[in-house]
Amino acid sequence: MASPERGGGPPLQNPRPIGYGGSGFSGDRQQPVRVLIVDDHTLVRAGLSRLLQTFDGVDVVAEAANADQAIDLAAIHRPDLVLLDLSLPGRTGLEALSGILEKVPETRVVMMSMHDDPLHVRDALDRGAAGFVVKDAAPLELELALRAAANGEVFLSPRISSRMIAPLLGRSRQARPEGVAALPPRQRQILAQIGRGLSSKEIASSLGISVKTVETHRARMMEALGCRRASELVLLAVKHQHELG
Repeated sequence: MASPERGGGPPLQNPRPIGYGGSGFSGDRQQPVRVLIVDDHTLVRAGLSRLLQTFDGVDVVAEAANADQAIDLAAIHRPDLVLLDLSLPGRTGLEALSGILEKVPETRVVMMSMHDDPLHVRDALDRGAAGFVVKDAAPLELELALRAAANGEVFLSPRISSRMIAPLLGRSRQARPEGVAALPPRQRQILAQIGRGLSSKEIASSLGISVKTVETHRARMMEALGCRRASELVLLAVKHQHELG
């Protein structure tokens, strides 16, 4: 574990990459910044834990796989920072965020997500999040987000902030399609047939494509629409049947 204090330098005022003359996360603190990691994937938690241990002045105190665990462990360990995934099984990351801040209001929470939907970002910030980063961000971006949160600031991934600011600057001439409306034509065709109760084999026969191709489109739609289970995709297809034709 990296030392929380290298000594000598002044406290960090603005988030800067380590190696740029900063004094790590801890500033003039005598203790490292204590972090709780929340993600439902074991390998993701392990990877994040190893990455955070390479950051100067960070101590990973606990890991949680769902919202209830996150709230309980936050109350027990009272971490300085929580790195929280938006998509969790059962209660969402947003619900976990509210629960954590209710139990430990002084904790700073940075959200993570595969998606950069401005609505989710705005909701998280309204609930008290101190940052929002995309999961495919570079390690340095995550470090900057945690450093900013530790210093009482708010950090958004550049990809997220550009999407949120563009409409304010008048650069968004036309609303960008989202959700079902953003799916490619072939996936909309398949989703419409899923909504009518057809199996993958029946859809493949109807469209003249292979069953494997249908299953590939299913998987991509689930990822794009944030569906964790096949049943959620079916419900979504039924709900939007009138849009799909």
